[in-house]
Order: sequence, then C-alpha cells, then structure tokens
Amino acid sequence: MTKETKKIQEIHRLRPECITCTCDKYLRKYPEDVPEEAKIDYMQRVMALIAEAPKTDAIPVIVRDIDKVRREMFGEADNYIRIKIHFNQIMMEKEEEFRRQIAEAEDPLKMALQLSMIGNYIDFGAMKNVDEKKLNQLLGTAKEQKVDEDTYSRLQQDLSKAERFVFFTDNCGEVVLDKLLIEEIKKRYPQISVSIVVRGAETLNDVTRMDAAQVGLGEIAYVVDNGNDVAGTWLPELSEEALARMESADVMMAKGQANFETLRCCGKNIYYLFLCKCHIFSDMFGVEPFSGMLVHERDTRNS
Repeated sequence: MTKETKKIQEIHRLRPECITCTCDKYLRKYPEDVPEEAKIDYMQRVMALIAEAPKTDAIPVIVRDIDKVRREMFGEADNYIRIKIHFNQIMMEKEEEFRRQIAEAEDPLKMALQLSMIGNYIDFGAMKNVDEKKLNQLLGTAKEQKVDEDTYSRLQQDLSKAERFVFFTDNCGEVVLDKLLIEEIKKRYPQISVSIVVRGAETLNDVTRMDAAQVGLGEIAYVVDNGNDVAGTWLPELSEEALARMESADVMMAKGQANFETLRCCGKNIYYLFLCKCHIFSDMFGVEPFSGMLVHERDTRNS
C-alpha cells in the first residue's frame, strides 16, 4: 500500500447530504413484484451498509456494495450496456462536427475542455434522467462554459513540461469528447505519452475496455483498466498496472464527479474536469447547476 493510498483512506468522504441522496435513490430500488418481506430485508441490508460504512468510504463504493445486494437478492441489477452503446453511437455520429468546432475555435484546447465538461452530463449515476434534448442544448452552449483561468494556465504549464499523462475516464457518450480532448493535448504537446484508465468491470454507464474499443480510444493512447467495479477511481482497489501508470505520471486528469469523490485530497498532480449535476456539488463550488468545473487537486482541501 502506497503512502497516497494510506492518506486517501484517512480522508472523511461521507457527507450527510450524500447519504440522504443515496437513501432516496436506492432504499426503494427493488422489484415491485417481490414479496413485502423481501422488500423489507433489502431495505434493512441497504440501511446496514450505509450505517456501517466507514466515514472514509466514498459514496460510489457504498453504491457498488448496494448493487451487489440487489444482484444477490433479485438477480441482475441495472443493465446499462444498450444505453452505453446508444450514447457512444450518437456522440460518434457528431464526432467530426465536434472536431471542426475545436479546430475553428480561438483556443482549441479550451474548447475541447469545455465540450468535455458538457459531455459529463451523460451520467446515469448522478442524473435521474439523461435527456438527449437537454444534452444538445448544453452542447450548444459549450463555449460559454467558464474555465478558471489560473487553473487553465497551470494545466498548460504542467502539460508543456510533462512526459507522461494519465486520463481517468467516466461515462460512455462523453468519452467521445474526452477522446477529442486527448487528441488536442497530444497535438499541442507531442512529447507526451498518454495512458487512459477505464473501469475494470461493468458499473452504471461507465467506460470499460469494450466501450473504449467502440469509440477508438486504443487508437490514440494506451488503455488500461482500473481492476474494479467502483464508479470512480478507488485507490485501495486499483489494479497494479493502473497504479503504476498513476505513480509514474507527471500530470493526470480525472473526469466526473465520482472520480472527484474518490480521488480528492490524494495529493497527486490531478486536474478534475466535470459538470456540477447535483446541488451538493453546486453548493460546494458556489456555482449554478450544470456549470463546468476545472479544479486542481491543490484546491480540494476544503471540499
């Protein structure tokens, strides 16, 4: 276990608001046609998981464990494979349009960041419903997304000196925009070797190796999986290969709220890129809902 892993296990990650939200989402997430006794058993097990979870656990870890209970008691939990393929496909159909938008922008790298932020809307863990009309509306306003200039300047400086860059993916669909962002980084900083980390097993609509192959991530960088099924990057369960890539990286970027929740305060040179999709994140950063964020690890201490 590395010093960073020990350190991350000491951070209190549970928040009262997140516990309440998890209860609202999962406490009644059982099949309606099962007996009342089974519903009660399920609810008691979910409450026990939440009650007994260490304060150092992140919500994505607890949700993973709740899903294990659902599979054990009721069979297969939510299956997102068709949803993942669908959103990858609709974003791939627009890929050249996005690529042109980036190329024609005054600052192509910033435009790629802004589009990638918006893509984080496609999150079936944080969103009750991912509306394609709303997605298109948000994509149409991508260039209006604010990017913290100090953080962006530091990112550019770090990338200009870096040799190894690691990108932690989040959801399908948005990964097409992440691909374009990585392409732009490689174009501007050709000295960089890029590794892309995906999930090690199916969880929500997160990117796995299969999804990475669908959108062509392996054509632009080395793809490695994180060795587990937590919706985020949970260091205590990270695969040896992913951990080695992380340890040797000069700069990293982690997409999505779950990666922020699981990695924050790890002390690494990580930039977090996401869309604030719930009031907890909006309140945390003092922004309106659906605001994009580029945050450096150094600024997460009080988050």
